[in-house]
Amino acid sequence: MIDWFSTAYTGAPFQFFTAPHFTALMGLALVYGWLFYFRKGFRRYPDIDLRVRYGLAAILILQELSLNLWRLMNHTWSPANSLPLHLCGVSVVLSAIMLVNKNFLLYEINYFWGLGGAVQALLTPDIGIYGFPHFRYFQFFISHGSIILAVLYMTWVHGYRPQLKSVWKIFGITNLYLVVIAGFNWVVGGNYLFICEKPVGGSLLDFLGPWPWYIVSLEFVGIISFLIYYLPWLIRDRLAAPEPATDGSRHPQAKT
Repeated sequence: MIDWFSTAYTGAPFQFFTAPHFTALMGLALVYGWLFYFRKGFRRYPDIDLRVRYGLAAILILQELSLNLWRLMNHTWSPANSLPLHLCGVSVVLSAIMLVNKNFLLYEINYFWGLGGAVQALLTPDIGIYGFPHFRYFQFFISHGSIILAVLYMTWVHGYRPQLKSVWKIFGITNLYLVVIAGFNWVVGGNYLFICEKPVGGSLLDFLGPWPWYIVSLEFVGIISFLIYYLPWLIRDRLAAPEPATDGSRHPQAKT
């Protein structure tokens, strides 16, 4: 097995805020900028919109399958650490479904889970020693970058947006999910959502105190993060002049 696909990687280890890290972030920023620039074109041509949504959904699923294949081939796959049960892992699957069926509840979940989890993950990647040009380096940034891209696509192209009630709805769903995952971790000996211990490679959790108190801190960080992600829409609503409804139709932002 060649080195770039092996767990016995001998290349330069990944380090935060080095040239490979900044290169990946800049590449994703260019993609997001490209999407924003051409957003009106996607709206204008439904056939292109359909192909883009299905293509991005395929990328999300295929990269997740490739990660599991890599673990299987290297004999590291385990139900304790390989299932897509972290918030970003769940967002991969839900983002793909959202792109296909344009479900608004899935958009709400992915807006807060996907943006919240993926942005943090991109800033402090948890990929161990696997730096550029290892497979894991590319898979990680494609995975998390595509989650954000899926949310931005539905926001900029299809006009979806969260509501204030979305903050509390998704916060409640998050806590229910945390309880379920805590039980699953106990059964399989896993550490999904990092509620049993912090990531080995370091993360923002290092600033939230020791276990188990950082879990309590995460509750406050979570709700503050959700409110921050909603803040641009709150500001926009305050600045925008009210538009009278003329046909009684519902804006795409209110889809259910």
